[in-house]
Amino acid sequence: MPILMITGTGTEVGKTITTAAVAATALAAGRSVAVLKAAQTGVGPDEPGDAAEAARLAGPVTTAELARYPEPLAPGTAARRAGRAPVRPQDVAEAAAELAAGHDLVLVEGAGGLLVRFGPEGGTLADAAVLLRAPLLVVTSPGLGTLNTSELTAREVRARGLDLLGMVIGSWPASPDLASRCNLEDLPEVTGAPLLGALPAGAAALDPADFRTAAPGWLAPRLDGTWEAEAFRAREAPRVYRPAR
Repeated sequence: MPILMITGTGTEVGKTITTAAVAATALAAGRSVAVLKAAQTGVGPDEPGDAAEAARLAGPVTTAELARYPEPLAPGTAARRAGRAPVRPQDVAEAAAELAAGHDLVLVEGAGGLLVRFGPEGGTLADAAVLLRAPLLVVTSPGLGTLNTSELTAREVRARGLDLLGMVIGSWPASPDLASRCNLEDLPEVTGAPLLGALPAGAAALDPADFRTAAPGWLAPRLDGTWEAEAFRAREAPRVYRPAR
């Protein structure tokens, strides 16, 4: 798995923090890591973007960014409004392959969801994944509404003949509601993919040293961590599946 695409079921689900956690965990396992942001939107020329934030939290990773647009919009829309060239799936694939030649793991973070368009030709992160034949890790939210968006994303991944490595909950609340607790069981069922981790809400606010120490405990062994889905369900969602009598 030299290249892993990280996408989400939508915006603000925790893709960047999950990317940082995967990077930190891989670094702790002795692997060299690069983080590639395909298209960064909503930040100015001198502001840190998502790749820089991942590096701040994870530690010594190589970072790269293909394009940056100032308005917080979908990349295709932001590129058009800025009068700048859009990113193409071929650009993403070539940059990821080049980074993979010198690193054990390349994490490619998308923008928004899987089918957010890079430009007028309709290219997406999914198209880049097809070119690379790279697996995808899908970051999702825990609460009400996540089952639909998660299943739709999983179906699209498989419709393109791609490998869905698994799902990660990008922000698990300290006091989860009933829907969130039930979704620990339902998400793997509707997506046909394993849960490979759950990051605690507020993880981005941790001191970087504390983030790096904690990150392996948020991710499953498939991602070099120690997190176990069954143990997490038993702790966070005991008895929620039994009807009241």
